[in-house]
Amino acid sequence: MKERFYEIDALRGIAIILMISYHTLYDLYYFTSINVNLWSGTFWFIGRASASIFIFLVGVSLTISFSRIKDRYKKTEIINKYFIRGANIFSLGLLITAMTYLFLDRGTIYFGILHFIGLSIIIAYPFLRLKNINLLLGSAIIVTGFYLKTLTMNTPYLIFLGLRPESFYTLDYFPLFPWLGTVLIGIYFGNTFYPNGKRKIKIPDIQKYIRPLTNLGKKSLIIYLIHQPLLIFLIYVLL
Repeated sequence: MKERFYEIDALRGIAIILMISYHTLYDLYYFTSINVNLWSGTFWFIGRASASIFIFLVGVSLTISFSRIKDRYKKTEIINKYFIRGANIFSLGLLITAMTYLFLDRGTIYFGILHFIGLSIIIAYPFLRLKNINLLLGSAIIVTGFYLKTLTMNTPYLIFLGLRPESFYTLDYFPLFPWLGTVLIGIYFGNTFYPNGKRKIKIPDIQKYIRPLTNLGKKSLIIYLIHQPLLIFLIYVLL
């Protein structure tokens, strides 16, 4: 059985709690008359922190998985493995696109976090052996992403890069710029602190005290997929 690092699962569990908290507030704003400021201050920070942790851990987890298969599989087999994994997650993103298009009046999700994570996994292979360059390149991509945010384009076909039409509106948006930079920084940290899939720094074993967090982290994808329909159902039933 492959070793899991409880601190990574726990951090992912924290991200899930932050995500559910933020989405509860967002759904209350979107589906009810409750007015919540989600675009600045504490609530904005909760949403960004959740997403940043998830995406950072994509990079960390990729380095760990890669280190465990790089000597057992050929290059083409590894690329195919990541392509299939990324395509599966991207397909879930397309499902969310279809659902939001059919059931929401506005805000269709065309390139949300699942689209982004799926595509990132597919294109990450050339970066998985790199270390310091990922820190530099990741930082550059983040800075570029903030610059692209100030621009608008007349085409919707570049939204995956971070270039949006002026009237573009969506409920969930994670373009490659700047978010791919967070993945690359995660790869840097993964290669630095988990070289060859082993924890480099010894930490106290406290997992028995944070088991609820680690259990959440192990089920992060399924929780992500079901929590929004459940929240919306509860809002309609209770409010």
